[in-house]
Amino acid sequence: MHAPVHPKVGSRQVFAIAGPAMVANLTTPLIGVVSTTAIGRLDDAALLGGVAMASVIFDCLFWLFGFLRMSTLAFTAQAMGAGEAREQTVILVRGFIVAGLIGAALIALQLPLAAGLFDLMGGSEGVTRAAKTYFMIRIWSSPFAFANYVILGWLVGQARANPALLLQVVINLINMVATILLVLVYDTGIAGAAIAALLSETIGFMLGWIVCRRYADGGFKVPRATLFDRAKLMRLLAVNSDIMIRTAALIVVFLFFTAKGARAGDVTLAANSVLNNFLLVSAFFLDGLANAAQQLCGRSFGARDAKGFADSTRLVLLWGLGFAIVVAALFALFGPALIDFMTASEAVRHSAREFLPFVVLAPIPGVFAFGFDGIYIGATWAREMRNLMLASLAIFLAAWWALQPFGNAGLWGALLASYVSRGGLQAARYPAQFRATFPKV
Repeated sequence: MHAPVHPKVGSRQVFAIAGPAMVANLTTPLIGVVSTTAIGRLDDAALLGGVAMASVIFDCLFWLFGFLRMSTLAFTAQAMGAGEAREQTVILVRGFIVAGLIGAALIALQLPLAAGLFDLMGGSEGVTRAAKTYFMIRIWSSPFAFANYVILGWLVGQARANPALLLQVVINLINMVATILLVLVYDTGIAGAAIAALLSETIGFMLGWIVCRRYADGGFKVPRATLFDRAKLMRLLAVNSDIMIRTAALIVVFLFFTAKGARAGDVTLAANSVLNNFLLVSAFFLDGLANAAQQLCGRSFGARDAKGFADSTRLVLLWGLGFAIVVAALFALFGPALIDFMTASEAVRHSAREFLPFVVLAPIPGVFAFGFDGIYIGATWAREMRNLMLASLAIFLAAWWALQPFGNAGLWGALLASYVSRGGLQAARYPAQFRATFPKV
């Protein structure tokens, strides 16, 4: 074990992590675009609906287990800050075991899982049949997808953001190329799109394994007693379960918003879908900065460096606010033109422009929602984050109920309320958490 290190935290350190994360985030939506375009060219509405339905299911299912990346990142950064080089490798191996177990469980439960999820989605017979074909193939990618979460979290936790970026881009590119070849060239239909996802995650894991082996201190051989240390396993379980509950609450907000928009009619649903792309763009930047917060705050936490922790918090929030103001201004200036580009329907264009002001405002509270998420994860204040997210969910539902008379505007108002409460509650709780973590300051 080495002595804890207290490196200087500045804007350069923030963007060394945030920059690659932002670029990697930008490549991810291209997978959906390529899959949709490839399946769309087969001129079968049921297949297109099937891939859309199955993609939503996997987005939510895999998002639910995003704690594998977050906790691995936080614990690795903390071990790095504490100067525990060997513990970083132990965290990686533990992460692989948990990822493998969860992936194997999903594969074992695929039949009841598929039956329950597709009944819930309520698609037509043709769409459901196509979605089940996709689901039954792609579910086999679960262990590799989850192991890739661990690999990405581990690399970013060590501030090795460039290899993490390269791996993520390679996974996404393989997915896109394989989808085009299998669907359009070899005519494998919706099964080809699922095989492409399975192939990309598997190859990504193999490459990630090689990269991690290069950086792992002393290789992957870890003493059994160290690997299954009871205290550390219990802490891992507690943090992971808290993050999972927090993520589930976040998914409820996302699905509730989508479902209520769908019930408001086809035009409103289409307008909300167009505007959701704007939110996605702002999320790329804010999530990149949240990655930086996780690593820098986690490292400062491990080093017991109160100043570094406070500096990391301040810089991430300030830069986030700067990005948010620029993004909000761009949405306000170019939003109408982008809406016109994304849809040819005059009714949808008119509806989307009507609700554009909500999207213009969203990045500002989003800074604090994303930023404090990263700070809390880095410090493994997972129980507090869970409780505050559940409170934010309650505020979202209460706001929606109160704003129902305003229709879709009320729904957008409730979404903004969830952003404000998520960031605001964590900001209010932050000073007490900081004092408890660094009592001598």
